[in-house]
Amino acid sequence: MADDYPAGGVARLADEMRRIIERLAVVRPSAAELQQAAEAAAAFADRLGQLPERKRSWEVSEAGLLPRDFVAFSPVSGRSNAIAPPVVLTVVQDPAGTHIEGEVSFGPAYEGPPGHVHGGLIAAMFDELLGFAQQGPGFTATLTIRYLRPTPLNRLLKLRASVERIDGRKRTIRGSCELDGTVLAEAEGLFIAPRSGDDFLARLGQGG
Repeated sequence: MADDYPAGGVARLADEMRRIIERLAVVRPSAAELQQAAEAAAAFADRLGQLPERKRSWEVSEAGLLPRDFVAFSPVSGRSNAIAPPVVLTVVQDPAGTHIEGEVSFGPAYEGPPGHVHGGLIAAMFDELLGFAQQGPGFTATLTIRYLRPTPLNRLLKLRASVERIDGRKRTIRGSCELDGTVLAEAEGLFIAPRSGDDFLARLGQGG
């Protein structure tokens, strides 16, 4: 990243804020404790509000925007984004080709059905996972999720995705989410690559 700031420090701050979000989902403090915490949070938010902002909007754009670039501020996998679980993704190369493997554990802040992950978070996870599997820029056209079993909270989930078919600018990607060898959900996505010569990164940087 071109901007001169301590990326490791940002990630650590996001980790601590993520802890706050997780605890806020489960604690039941008194009214006095809530008021004190809210005042401290407001003071910290005001302090952050005085700091300089990023200069490039595409730093927080859709995952997979740059080949092999896991965007630090992604709302799904960004280590530096406090609302991200975060999903951890890795590029794997083997004799069969290149694919994506990953893992994630959703805490109580992502709860939908009691004790289980909200289905919308599962869909977002797959959008991120399949998007990275393109190994190049592309935008989601369709995303189909098959929820086979409820996904429990606080369990380490294993992810996998790979390209199934390429037809011109169209890329069909498949992925899965497993727990202890049992498939909990599957997904298929159709992604569209930008037209040849379309410098959309430059346009995004200009806000256009």
